[in-house]
Amino acid sequence: MSFTRAEEQNIERNLDITTETCPMTFVRVRLALDRMAPGQVLRVRLKGEEPLRNVPRTAAEQGHAVLRQESDGDATMLWLRKGG
Repeated sequence: MSFTRAEEQNIERNLDITTETCPMTFVRVRLALDRMAPGQVLRVRLKGEEPLRNVPRTAAEQGHAVLRQESDGDATMLWLRKGG
């Protein structure tokens, strides 16, 4: 799945948590989402199996939408839309 140029421009914030370890990975994501308005999109760059498993699951449990997940072999990009 690929985003159009217009969809890419809808990303309000980027967050790189590739150097963080759990549980700080989701703590950083949650703090970023808390500072955003409902409907805004956060793009998160993460690395490792544990954050890849936990961040999308926990975000969805808290009412946020996981829009897309894409790996480049080194890291994974995750697009989250803040829930209301």
